[in-house]
This record gives sequence, structure tokens and C-alpha cells, in this order.
Amino acid sequence: MNKLLSFLQAIGASVVLIIIWAIATYGKFVSPIFFPTPGEVVDALVVGIKNYSLLHDLAATAYRFVAAFLLAVAIGTPIGILMGTSHRIYRSLEFLVEFFRSIPTTALFPLFILFFGIDDPSKIAVATWGASLIIIVNTMYGVHNIKKIRLIVADNLKMSSFQKLKEVVFFDALPQIVSGYRVALSISLVIIVVTEMFIGSRTGLGLRILNAQQVYRTDDMFAAIFMLGVFGFCINKFVQRLEERVVHWKGR
Repeated sequence: MNKLLSFLQAIGASVVLIIIWAIATYGKFVSPIFFPTPGEVVDALVVGIKNYSLLHDLAATAYRFVAAFLLAVAIGTPIGILMGTSHRIYRSLEFLVEFFRSIPTTALFPLFILFFGIDDPSKIAVATWGASLIIIVNTMYGVHNIKKIRLIVADNLKMSSFQKLKEVVFFDALPQIVSGYRVALSISLVIIVVTEMFIGSRTGLGLRILNAQQVYRTDDMFAAIFMLGVFGFCINKFVQRLEERVVHWKGR
């Protein structure tokens, strides 16, 4: 019942927003040059889907985003676990993690271009970097904050260090780790779109949005933004549902 109510509230809010948008644009309260009507955006969306250009750009963005996120998970999770379980490793890496975490990822674009060029590897690498730092920190604190009583029980059961890590530490920290994944998802997508805009791209929703803005094709720009929003929303909901199934003990 609560889920149905939440869904109806979300639909109602969306309808109200569209009505306000329609009144503002069809009533000429805002310039059509800068703000297209809902009908124009729908037309641009349909055309982009029919000629596959919008879907092609979405596929390019999705590929870079998924590659960056999976690499970030593969890199950030073990480093975070090691930092959370070993004081020596934590002291060795703490400064580097905190130092680079304080630097905006966009400021490192030129450095990544020097190493990886201007094609997909640089875009994926910079998004992986930004998402990895988030995953490392969330994983590390997740391990730090595990319930000590469970470690005491594991010691009483004569578990080895690897058994404690695999069967106690990891699963107790998993809710915090997955929360880090969800934040990293959003960061990865943001960075990928920004790099598509400013690091030589031939495809991608970021490039499509920038090109449409430069020639005042605001209907096409809004269609690409809408497609990007739907993609991000679906990915986030998928991970949320996956979290509910995998981390079903969360909050207990």
C-alpha cells in the first residue's frame, strides 16, 4: 500500500510539473528559443529513437559508464577492505586517499588525457578514478564500523583471519559498501557525461547535449537530457532492488 501511494505521489508530482511547463511554454511566458514545449521535446525524442541516433548515443554513454563503474568496484572494494582491516595499510594509504578525494575529479582531466589520450580509455579511467575513491572510503568505514560482538564470537569459534574476513567482516560491512556503490553510480554517470562534453568525443549523450545547445536545438537537448535522466533513474532503481534482495538483513 505504501509503495502504491509513493508511486501515485510521484506520478502526481510529474503531472503537475508537466502542466506548469506546458503553461509556461505554450503561453509564451518563456522564450521558445531557450525552453521548448513538451510537444517539441516529445517529437525530438521520437525522431531520435526512430533514426537510432539517440539510442546510439545512449549506448555509447552506457558502455563507458558500466565499464567505469565495474572497474571502480573491482579496484575500490578490495582496497577499502584492506584499509579497514589493517592499521598498517590504513596509515600508509590514508593521506593519499584523503588528498586525492579533496581534488575535484574534473581538475584531473588534462592528466588523464596525457596518459590515455582523448578516446574512451581516458573517459573510463577518469570516471573509474572518481568512483573508486568513493567506494574505498565507504568500504573502509563499513569495515571499521562492524559490530565488535561478532568478531568476539568469531574468535571464540576459532575462525581464521580469512574466515572472519569472508564470513563476518564482509557481510557486516556490506550495507555500507553497497551504499557506496549507489553514490559511485551517480558520480560515474556525471563524470562520463562531462567528459563526453569536453574530451574529444564522437558519440554519447553528453556530446549530443552540448552540440544541441551550441546550435540552439533545445528540443533535441531536452530530449537527450530526458533520456539521460530515465537511464540514470532505471540504473539506480535496479541497484536499489538488488540491494533489497542481497542485503536483506540491513538495519537488523
